[in-house]
Amino acid sequence: MMNLSPLEIGGHTFLAISVELPKTNLLVVSSDKGYIMCGALDVGLLNEKLKDRKIIAGRAVGVKTIDQLLEAPLESITLEAEQLGITKGMIGKDALLKMI
Repeated sequence: MMNLSPLEIGGHTFLAISVELPKTNLLVVSSDKGYIMCGALDVGLLNEKLKDRKIIAGRAVGVKTIDQLLEAPLESITLEAEQLGITKGMIGKDALLKMI
């Protein structure tokens, strides 16, 4: 099953996406500028092979729900996210607010 829903944080609307897969969930919360995602996100690939795309993203690991993703510290971030002041260890919802 897949679920798409608007999500309000600090007066701004984001898109929450969850996809139930066998034995795991794929979780993403996106703004018009960037996104945070569960451990399925390959930040190394984004920083190295797709660097020219300047993707703003962060990854949290060990999360099973959108709420957990919003509260979890980011384990890794892209170079472009770092340029916006997003740091490793920042919680997901705070990183999203820098992506508006």
